[in-house]
Amino acid sequence: MKKIRLFWVLFAVLTMVSCQEPRVATLWMIGDSTMADYANYGEDYMRQRYPMTGWGQALPAFLVTDSLAALPLFQVDSIRLENKARGGRSSRSFFEEGRWREVFDQLKPGDFVIIQFGHNDASVSKGERYVSLPGYKEFLRLYVSQARQKGATPILITSVCRNYPWEDGVLGNSHGDYPQAMREVAEEMNVLLIDLTEISAAYFTSMSREYVTQHYFMNLPAGTFEAYPEGLTDNTHFQPEGAREVARLVFEGLKNL
Repeated sequence: MKKIRLFWVLFAVLTMVSCQEPRVATLWMIGDSTMADYANYGEDYMRQRYPMTGWGQALPAFLVTDSLAALPLFQVDSIRLENKARGGRSSRSFFEEGRWREVFDQLKPGDFVIIQFGHNDASVSKGERYVSLPGYKEFLRLYVSQARQKGATPILITSVCRNYPWEDGVLGNSHGDYPQAMREVAEEMNVLLIDLTEISAAYFTSMSREYVTQHYFMNLPAGTFEAYPEGLTDNTHFQPEGAREVARLVFEGLKNL
């Protein structure tokens, strides 16, 4: 009788465990072209954009089920990625166009929001993008506060480096004081931060200017890709290899949070 009772107790426990719904979190991404998913731009990606690849486009490969045990911050069985980053957007224009409203309306407790702006915020000559440093910090505070209001966890990420300026084989910062402004908001509001500006500069330096120019950034010879028949010189956006490496750096950053 004892063996029979033990069997039914174990059966009940296993049944209860198997009936539990998997824990799923949504990871929202808001930001600019360096993080965007061009395959979901509503275009013929291979003909019109490829090989341009945002690091957010490459991130899902690192968020597979087997990898989630390395991300104690999330504590879920799976992550659903919603990449809303868009080319040419700054912290201000992303908000003014209603793109944040679309995300905010869908946020729910337990979600996460990655926030990477800065590339376009400093574009003084482009009035539709530019936002001053004080304004930049205010928009970051807004995103953080409203994400928390919905029970979501914000994660600030400083801008990934461009492929300049180089000096004596070391890659510097092309984003002025914007990365530091984000660091200050993170400290002020006790927000999780991945300092991708610093991390990417160190990593690109370790790989050498020649290598990252040819393999990571969109420096393309003529006649190679349908979308760029005349070739391209672009030291801001990434080829697939560069996007994967930046996504890996972000994944490593998430592991340390």
